[in-house]
Amino acid sequence: MEQIFTNPLRAFMLAVSFLFAISLSAVEVEIDGINYDIITKAKQAVVVAKSNGEKYSGNIVIPESVEYNGQNYSVASIGGYAFPFCQDLTSVTIPNSVISIGYNAFYECSNLTEVKFGNSLTSIGECAFYNCSGLTSVIISNSVTSIGYSAFEGCKGLTSIVIPNSVTSIDYSVFGSCSGLTTVTIPNSVTSIGNCAFEDCYSLTSLTIPNSVTIIGSRAFSGCTGLTSIEIPNSVTNIGADAFNECSNLISVTIPNNVKSIGERTFYRCSSLASVTIGNNVESIGEAAFIDCDGLTSVVIPNSVKNIGNRAFRDCSGLNSVTIGNSITSISSYAFAGCSELIDVCCFAEGVPSTGTDVFKDSYVEYATLHVPAASIGYYKSTYPWSSFGKIVALTEEEMAAGVEEIGAEDANSNDAPVYNINGMKIQDTDNLPAGIYIKGGKKFIIK
Repeated sequence: MEQIFTNPLRAFMLAVSFLFAISLSAVEVEIDGINYDIITKAKQAVVVAKSNGEKYSGNIVIPESVEYNGQNYSVASIGGYAFPFCQDLTSVTIPNSVISIGYNAFYECSNLTEVKFGNSLTSIGECAFYNCSGLTSVIISNSVTSIGYSAFEGCKGLTSIVIPNSVTSIDYSVFGSCSGLTTVTIPNSVTSIGNCAFEDCYSLTSLTIPNSVTIIGSRAFSGCTGLTSIEIPNSVTNIGADAFNECSNLISVTIPNNVKSIGERTFYRCSSLASVTIGNNVESIGEAAFIDCDGLTSVVIPNSVKNIGNRAFRDCSGLNSVTIGNSITSISSYAFAGCSELIDVCCFAEGVPSTGTDVFKDSYVEYATLHVPAASIGYYKSTYPWSSFGKIVALTEEEMAAGVEEIGAEDANSNDAPVYNINGMKIQDTDNLPAGIYIKGGKKFIIK
């Protein structure tokens, strides 16, 4: 049975959106219970919502083509808002002829349990399956190159997702709040993981990020409380703010060497985090980056780091050892406040770093020991808050060796900067330096 509805505005919008026709005249028809916009010039049909306000229900099988007025029209797309709030819709089969699914196409179809995609589909629109909480399985075709933001957000019934290698980026909140999701396969084609991409995926326990990824967006894995481990590859150069915020069961993490900065609140309230390795090219640690990481007992901040942000390690109540590299110039307010178990702080900087307000507030540093270069003890002893430490002692040769770089003796004379020994005494003759640890240009080096 065929019914006809004239809708010039919808026809015009479809013409612009899909670029399938130069000048369009279109009619809306109902064929076998499914409504279509017929685009006559393009010889194509677009699945649309029912005009009479009725909702689709049951099992829908979309045909590859429909006949209207004796002419066949290929079903090329599913339009935006085609099936919104269809609470009685249970399954949809999408034919090979369909190349795109529009925005909000299946918005809040809460009882939709199965979707079968055709092998010509290239794009899934924004919020296409938003809050389809009954959806348990999705196989995304290898033809898909684009998945819009929030496309599967709130699909709580999904347990696993395989992203095809035709996809290059995971957009904003594509799988956000998929609380039943336990496994995700990300292919080597993906270069960026967008903001909130997997936020609040509570059941996700582990994830391998391929070495093609260069960007992890803000809040990408925020609230993934089931996540215990994650491998961040060396290809990653940028990790956004709040990326792993409140991953309360995350145990260990390594920041790769290509990352230049750790964003604000990146590991905020990762209370089980016991081990963190910071790459040797990181230059700044953002505000509240590791706040409330109660499981962290020690942290080594590499020589590359110049700035530590406000509250960066605040209330890390289990932290008892901190090593700060030789390039540090500033430590912002409350950076180590509330670290009540702090026992030892080793700071390799010869120049005393500037500090904000109450850097060590409530960390009881009057009972802790500060280890600094021998030549700089006097400066630390006369500068607050460093002067508040119960003991200020010189770094031993072994401690100095822990963070130094090995260079050849010929490099000792590579510029005019003076050379000092481990005790801070200037070396006059640098042509024949014996084996040992030395300081030059604010950096430590070793000669064997």
